[in-house]
Amino acid sequence: MAQLALPQSNAWLLTGPARVGKRALATVLAARHNCAHPDGPLPCGECASCRAAALGVHPDVLVLSARTVTSTGKAARRKIIPIGAVLSARDQGKDYEQHVYEFLEVRPTYRRRTVIIDGAEHLNPEAANALLKLIEEPPHRALFVLLAEDLRSVIPTLVSRASRLNVPPVPDTELARLLTDGHQPGDGALLAFAAGRAGLLSDLDAVRTALNDARQLTGALQEGLWPALEAAAALEKTFSPALHPEALRFVWRDEPGTVRAAADTALEALQEALEAYANPGLSFQVFALTLRDAFGEAG
Repeated sequence: MAQLALPQSNAWLLTGPARVGKRALATVLAARHNCAHPDGPLPCGECASCRAAALGVHPDVLVLSARTVTSTGKAARRKIIPIGAVLSARDQGKDYEQHVYEFLEVRPTYRRRTVIIDGAEHLNPEAANALLKLIEEPPHRALFVLLAEDLRSVIPTLVSRASRLNVPPVPDTELARLLTDGHQPGDGALLAFAAGRAGLLSDLDAVRTALNDARQLTGALQEGLWPALEAAAALEKTFSPALHPEALRFVWRDEPGTVRAAADTALEALQEALEAYANPGLSFQVFALTLRDAFGEAG
């Protein structure tokens, strides 16, 4: 954390695996810049600004991320942060309640307006160039915090303007302390699945559901055709593109390489079908049938 007190920059670029804790660190960084009584690199946690930050309603913080659904409610074919997120005049679908330019036109309530870009790799060229102009000449000393999984996927001009900080995975011993319900059966698998990504444990129920769904589907494949189809239908109702694909691959990790490769191909085909707005029910049934071939039909 002491590194956060180093260069006074208009922009920070935090890199690291998905859900490793970049978003939480960005929130702390924003709170530190608006804190009335900072404690070294950390916010005090007690002033009016820190209390607003803790409640997630800070007036000087705007979080911008790629939309995962379209304006019609369908799953987006790919993640993207368009120019419309930056300029209201270009937001034809009215997808964003606040736009970066308009947000920064208002003077800060406390000390410094902060824009957190969660997924800087998803900025399209127009949006990135518009942000670049703001970073070079920030209105009211605005701060930008860019989050990305891979430094190489961020437009180089943005990388060159930002102070960079890598967010490493958290040791399992530290993650274990974050589990709110203590050590219970299955926590070892949970920690292995998290692989040091503290942010993944922010919603334990969702993670446990994804792992349980993956185990149930995999077990049903060995029971017979109808159990496999029923498990696939159940999976359709709870399927989360952010969690279930990774949970399935985690459950399959000990299978032979040929099985894992075939199952992964089936999973990629399912994701492509869903992104193309194919019939979900049919897509999951085809997925189950393909998996049955990959794992071998039960006798």
